[in-house]
Amino acid sequence: MPRKKAAVTIQDVAAAAGVSVSTVSRVLNNKDDVAEETYENIQRVINELGYTSSLAAKSMRSHQTNVIGLVVTDLNQSFCLNVVKGVNRAIEQLDYDLLVYTGGGSGDRTWAVRERQYVSLLNGSITDGIIVVTPTAETFSTHYPLVAVDPHLDSTDFPAVIATNRTGAMSAMEHLLGLGHRRIGFIGGRPDLQSAIRRLEGYKDSLRQADIPLDPDLIQIGDFTQERGYRCAQKLITLPERPTAIFAANDKSAIGAIEAITNAGLSVPGDISIVGFDNIEEASYVHGGLTTVDQFIADMGRVAVEMLVNLIQNKPIENYVYRMPTRLLVRNTCQAFAPKAG
Repeated sequence: MPRKKAAVTIQDVAAAAGVSVSTVSRVLNNKDDVAEETYENIQRVINELGYTSSLAAKSMRSHQTNVIGLVVTDLNQSFCLNVVKGVNRAIEQLDYDLLVYTGGGSGDRTWAVRERQYVSLLNGSITDGIIVVTPTAETFSTHYPLVAVDPHLDSTDFPAVIATNRTGAMSAMEHLLGLGHRRIGFIGGRPDLQSAIRRLEGYKDSLRQADIPLDPDLIQIGDFTQERGYRCAQKLITLPERPTAIFAANDKSAIGAIEAITNAGLSVPGDISIVGFDNIEEASYVHGGLTTVDQFIADMGRVAVEMLVNLIQNKPIENYVYRMPTRLLVRNTCQAFAPKAG
């Protein structure tokens, strides 16, 4: 059996370059007191030998790794993926690398434990700070910088970036009410997330302001997935008096609802108008363009990076909780309500 190849050490680099270990160390730490010719020679040897320094060792020496950690539930989720895109674009402008940990769609209880484990393992050792996207865990044991995007709780003991969910939901409802709809169904999100709770509040508050009685049959609790959105819409359109419009708490649910409506032989928006929430990429082309509430997901990732880097560099942050404004995007899935003749 062939013997496992030994890892290249800093001593190997120094010997091959004909310099001291301390000189190699100074190059690795980007010190400017190494002669240019020596610097280039050491970099050439590093590349030839395939040497990589340990992040943990670097952290012990300099108390900084210039790495940001990102913990996400599932990269298949459009929300998480768009946050990652925003984070990635932001760090391109900074002297930081990105390390992503994902649970691959683990169950909630299991993932909450793993979230805390990842934060404890990475923060302050391999990474200088961590961004946690839609955290399931309610608290984290860390003395190092941490920022949450779309946190589980309304009030947190760590900085957070969240959308103005209630206001955004009310803008969606105002649009439908303005088109004359009075029987509006609602497909909610995960009931344990503040974003879902606030969007349901916006739905209810809008009906109250319009003096429309709340009908519990029109409220279906989803989980932010397309599959559940489909099933929730099926229940709504088979009611004795079906809704003339549906507000879905996210775009994936809205896309599932459109599929259920069209499969039932109904049309969008001819029979039922649809509004989503998020403005994921698919929303711009599904069914000719989904009317939705843009919560600027990628910008949420960018703001989280800016907050985290300020914390890492011991700079003040302007807002402990940054509330991302939302904006209604009117496209092709809504039309004015016209009562059927007869």
